[in-house]
Amino acid sequence: MTTTTLAHDTAADAAREQRWDRLWRRALWAVPLCFGLLSLLLRQDSNWDLRNYHLYNPFALLNGKIGLDLAPAQMQTYFNPAIDLLYYGLVKTLPGPLAGFLMGVLHGLNFVLVALLARALLPPGPARSKLCLGLALAGMFGPAFVSELGNTMGDNLTALFVLSSLLLVVHYRGRLADGGGAGLAVAAGLLAGIATGLKLTNAMYALALCLALLVLPGAPLRRPRTSVVFGLGVLAGIALSGGFWYWKMWTLFGNPLFPQFNAIFHSPLALPIGVGDMRFLPQGLGDKLLWPFIFALDPLRISEIRLTALIWPMLYVGFALLAAHALLRRRAATAAASATPVRLLWVFVVLSYLIWLNLFSIYRYLVPLELLAPLVLWLIAQHLLPGRLAARIVGVLLVLAFAASLHTQSWGRAGWAREAYGAQVPAIANPAQSMVFTLHSDPPMGWLVTLFPADLAFAALGSNFPESEGYRERVAQMVAARSGPLYVLLKGDRALSDPAPTPARRAAAEATVRAGWERARPLLQAHGLALDSAGCTDHRAWIGRNRMDFQLCPVSAAARGR
Repeated sequence: MTTTTLAHDTAADAAREQRWDRLWRRALWAVPLCFGLLSLLLRQDSNWDLRNYHLYNPFALLNGKIGLDLAPAQMQTYFNPAIDLLYYGLVKTLPGPLAGFLMGVLHGLNFVLVALLARALLPPGPARSKLCLGLALAGMFGPAFVSELGNTMGDNLTALFVLSSLLLVVHYRGRLADGGGAGLAVAAGLLAGIATGLKLTNAMYALALCLALLVLPGAPLRRPRTSVVFGLGVLAGIALSGGFWYWKMWTLFGNPLFPQFNAIFHSPLALPIGVGDMRFLPQGLGDKLLWPFIFALDPLRISEIRLTALIWPMLYVGFALLAAHALLRRRAATAAASATPVRLLWVFVVLSYLIWLNLFSIYRYLVPLELLAPLVLWLIAQHLLPGRLAARIVGVLLVLAFAASLHTQSWGRAGWAREAYGAQVPAIANPAQSMVFTLHSDPPMGWLVTLFPADLAFAALGSNFPESEGYRERVAQMVAARSGPLYVLLKGDRALSDPAPTPARRAAAEATVRAGWERARPLLQAHGLALDSAGCTDHRAWIGRNRMDFQLCPVSAAARGR
């Protein structure tokens, strides 16, 4: 090969890289906008949690309802509302489609963070920009992330803070290893702590990254010091995003995490139990050892909806081969991994997964790792196999994972409407002296509370809240403190408020609401209350273009002689 040919090839490589660098810069702002458009295509959020508490909680915070109401959004009434203020503000001030687009753009910023992480981890080369964009985009099409795109469940939103923390550690690993990056360690911890304060399940990422810092190169005593400084930043971040709420819960109920962990704090309003969703945890050691294969075949083991995630058994096999390789060629493998930040990423991913496996095993909590999964799989393959072979294998595996994720189910969507949600709320003559009970956990009623006057008190009976004798006493006190009238909010049927339903459709609707009355009566009677079904009125309600009508029925209190 001549010198002229070499020079020509080098110039061609440089030109290609320049084109990809230009595409890189454009993609960093264009891809999030594309995910805003994808959010519009997926339609408006109408998930169960939104209808239960993601609208109620910020409304309660902004309207002085905390302490006035009693668990109308069930036990989730008392989750930190800070995470929901953004969406609530958007849908209250902007048309529904624009609010959904902006939420999609915000979630799409995860692409930027994963692409920057890939750029910090992959070696320089003529194809690096292209590869970073491809791996970041592959991560954005994981089933959990897509299922939550533009919605209010919070995992896509808090992933921004988790990945920002990881990016800061990876990008400035040299300064952290040299012991001169205390401020950087605090900043990274602060980001992880903000994610945790907004949603407690992110504590697993804060803990995993804190421990992963121990594998940084440097003096033995310097690494634990960096880890401790990071941990202090985490505590500061939790205080920043959640401290106000924990203090409010402590002053009102004597439990900063009310009603969770009440076996420790013993708030009189809740039973002394831990309160946690244990449905999805693996059963026994065999399940734990094979868990990625089990939930890939049966997604309902880790989620209420089907989120088929084939990339996890792929990663599991990859890490197993990586461990075997390290044992067989210990010195060489250790030296190669120690020379790069890749080992820190691997330790972070493994620790996060193990904590998740033992504490939650709820798939949507893995969104940050799902976003990183294609990048991690690529790095493992490059470490174990020749470059071209690794690229072909990972490419095929990612195509298979993407194809499987196309069957992802929805958490609940509705057709777009300018007004994101609303209802024809009847006039309440004296809301400050009135009270409304909610009686069923499904469908949830919390979102409807936001449409009634703010000084009207609400209380849940028979919900998922762990009611104690103190809770029942509080209900009685609320009833005694109000002169009335009292009401109960029940699920309705649109056939009862539509102008001309067919006779058969109306008869079916009447049978449905009568069954609801019969389920309501014993719950009310347990509190000395009686349902006046003859006085029930039917009202329209909607989220987007989905109708969710309700009934408002009078209730009489025996203690008042009614």
